[in-house]
Amino acid sequence: MSKARKSQPGGQARRTAPHGLPELILDIERVLDVSTRQAIRAKFRFDPDAPLVVCVELVVEGGPRALWRIGRDLLQQGLYSVSGLGDVQIWPSHSEDRATARLQLTSRDMAALFELPVPPLADWLEYTYELVPAGHEFAEIDWDVATADLLQGPRAHSD
Repeated sequence: MSKARKSQPGGQARRTAPHGLPELILDIERVLDVSTRQAIRAKFRFDPDAPLVVCVELVVEGGPRALWRIGRDLLQQGLYSVSGLGDVQIWPSHSEDRATARLQLTSRDMAALFELPVPPLADWLEYTYELVPAGHEFAEIDWDVATADLLQGPRAHSD
């Protein structure tokens, strides 16, 4: 998965990041109104040690960055049907004869709507499910250690 791939216009690239974790970089659009869009760079990162979430960093050129953690299953389902409640919602859409999805992120009294190309995101998500299959997200957890840590509560540090 260390190859870079350019496909349709929009600068979609698929690669493994320098830290060795799967990463997908997409040029997406923020939908400001019916006819106004803003170019955004979205970096999707997946860590097999935390397989329930995908970290999405949204970057405006010369502007702020925002980091969101989105459930991997929620993201996957939203490419094909309505998914999510509350702060993160995603649903399929079709724009200019290409498969897209709409991602709405809400924080306090603000909301942002983005349009994402489905094919490269679907391919990348499929790869994450090859790394950690659905239903196996908790397979590597040592439940005895995790339970003991929870039962002990906060530990006092001594010098």
